Amino acid sequence: MKFENTEVYGFKRALRGMRNPLESWAKNDTVEENGTVTIGENDLGLAQRLIKSGSEHRKFMRQIMVSADITAPLYWWKEFDTYKVGTVANSTSTMHKLASTPITADCFEIDDYNADLDYDGVRLGDVIDEHIEFLESMRLKYLETKDKAYWKELIRWLPESWQQTRTVTMTYENLLAMCSPGQRRFHKLTEWSQSFIAWARTLPYAQELIFLDELS
Repeated sequence: MKFENTEVYGFKRALRGMRNPLESWAKNDTVEENGTVTIGENDLGLAQRLIKSGSEHRKFMRQIMVSADITAPLYWWKEFDTYKVGTVANSTSTMHKLASTPITADCFEIDDYNADLDYDGVRLGDVIDEHIEFLESMRLKYLETKDKAYWKELIRWLPESWQQTRTVTMTYENLLAMCSPGQRRFHKLTEWSQSFIAWARTLPYAQELIFLDELS
């Protein structure tokens, strides 16, 4: 997996708005200089109390936005798509661009791929290599003939390990849910429990807001 072009914005406005219910704006001590936000002690204390109080109290977390280009396999995107509320994604097009570049092993998620795994007495890597060769042959046949039957077979037999890039926008509230111990933090897919969680930890104030339970 890859995480690129990450941007985080909305801290200052969200933390000021957090104080609207009690009109305690005078205690707001978050500052932003040259694009860098520093959360003050007053604001951080209140934010953490609201987070612990539940989703109906921490509405400010829905106003801290994150945008990133995420490249991940289709099987991971299927699980990510369960988080519909508050997330938006715009993907590269498999339908339009699949045949435009050679299909190689680099097109698939292979971070923890074990090519030497035994597959009924056959080396797994040999089986996968043959399948990739088959997909590439369908691609070349389609380009040669323009016969959409070859393109359809290419789509039909494309593995779920195929990598797709999407520009994703979500909130700190979404991330709080995704990264919770009961959701994806210890998921058996390493794309979640290692790659995604490791990326989320790099976000500003991730430990204090998204992974607050670890400080308790």
